[in-house]
Amino acid sequence: MTRARVSSWCTSCFDRTGDPATGWAIALSFALLAAVGQALAGETKAFFVDSQAGNDSASGTSPSTAWKSLGKVNKTTFLPGEKILFKSGATWTGQLWPKGSGSATAPIIVDKYGAGPKPIINAAGLTADAILLKNQEYWEIQNLEITNSGQPPAVRRGVHLVADNVGDVHHLYLRSLTVHAVNGVDSEKVNGGIHYSAVGDSKPSRFVDLRIEDNHIYHVDRSGIFGWSTHWTRSKWYPSLGVVVRGNVLDDIGGDGIVVVATDGALIEHNVVSNANQRSQGYNDGIWPWSADNTIVQFNEVYGMRGQRDGLGFDSDWNSRNTIIQYNYSHDNEGGFLLICNDGSQTASDSVGNVGTIVRYNISQNDHHRGINISGPVKDATVYNNTIYVGKNENVSLLLYANWTGWSDGMRYYNNIFYVDGAARFTYATSHTDDGVYLTAPGFGPSKNNVLDFNVFYHVAPVDDPDAQVADPLLQAPGQAQAGGLGLIGYSPQAKSPTVNSGKAIADSGGRDYFGSPVPSCGGVDRGAVELKVCENSK
Repeated sequence: MTRARVSSWCTSCFDRTGDPATGWAIALSFALLAAVGQALAGETKAFFVDSQAGNDSASGTSPSTAWKSLGKVNKTTFLPGEKILFKSGATWTGQLWPKGSGSATAPIIVDKYGAGPKPIINAAGLTADAILLKNQEYWEIQNLEITNSGQPPAVRRGVHLVADNVGDVHHLYLRSLTVHAVNGVDSEKVNGGIHYSAVGDSKPSRFVDLRIEDNHIYHVDRSGIFGWSTHWTRSKWYPSLGVVVRGNVLDDIGGDGIVVVATDGALIEHNVVSNANQRSQGYNDGIWPWSADNTIVQFNEVYGMRGQRDGLGFDSDWNSRNTIIQYNYSHDNEGGFLLICNDGSQTASDSVGNVGTIVRYNISQNDHHRGINISGPVKDATVYNNTIYVGKNENVSLLLYANWTGWSDGMRYYNNIFYVDGAARFTYATSHTDDGVYLTAPGFGPSKNNVLDFNVFYHVAPVDDPDAQVADPLLQAPGQAQAGGLGLIGYSPQAKSPTVNSGKAIADSGGRDYFGSPVPSCGGVDRGAVELKVCENSK
């Protein structure tokens, strides 16, 4: 059973009474039945697009009868299970916005055909979004190159997914896209590389099953991957679900690297963000959730963040509960390793604060200025089994507390290794300058209920810690790791390290160390991010 376009068989689209609305409903019903029959018959209809040899008057159903323009694609309403295939190596100028939606069993696929480089969609600054899907669901877009640059800079994006007063939008997958040269503006976070926006002024709207995977994003402004929602406040809370940001490589980003907003249960993993916050005058970090519950940030690498506004590798931000940041590698970030923050000026109808953050089994090497920055009235956070290495030429506040309309209450630190070859201290902020630089004093300031126990302090004066080790932790080769994780094994303890089996057992600790070795192992829990792999009784 083949499917014809509605316009080719519905000549009047009137029912017997002459009602056009009923006629269109009947026509669309026949179209959907045709699509279902096509899927049941195992047929997949593909439409080919060739910017050089194509012809918009052709059928488009084979490479030899390919369409030519984005205009032809954009005017077409596609049905479940259909494919839109762009010719490898070809280039189109303008916006790609195909219409229609797929189904749960038959998404619409956008891909390339033929051997060679990815097809290029170049919006050339003519439109805000090079690729746009609005109030559409069950789409998968992959293997395209996307750019959007013009003069002067304006709000521009490579890809934009929009749910606008429509309810739940399901199954949008962006994979293996190359997005670059997007000259957006610094005044708007939701522009640059890949973005999603949920707007629910009249009807709560969100994304369900949104995946952004294996994309390469570089030289975009302001943000690399950024989500937005009008449901970020707790009085209007309607979070997106099933959001996965995985395997992306981002470099030379004007501001933030990866940010999820108004989500519950988002997963951000196996991404690399390098050289972000390069051109923005705002506050930006590498990877962070904001107004998000139960986010897991794991197996990522962030390095080369510029500046101290904020310029940190990772961030657990305000209006968020139960963020877990684990198994990440942070290095050479100017603003530091980690920010945990809460804006104390927010009302309860807008924000739940920052509650229940867990930071565990991460490695920080040569992050500048700040190790861990606690800003504002953060509550009930636990930081354990991290290894923070401060190199010979560094001068770092290992823990830096700051006021943001309030101070933290209930910070706990266990089993962390503070390994200092340069200079380091534990401080609180007395003030800060416009460029984000903190002026500090020793101690934790007005913050309350800080608990430190079983931590390791090497070449740094310890703070109050009943079971501290003030000794060389005897790591294999600290400070030698490189980009990509090469050399991180150097943070493993030697067999005679005092950290082995001397740490505090933590309930629900994730069951593994940075490299995946079980915790506990060898009869106990080690201090730091890496467990000893070879037990004494197994030699």
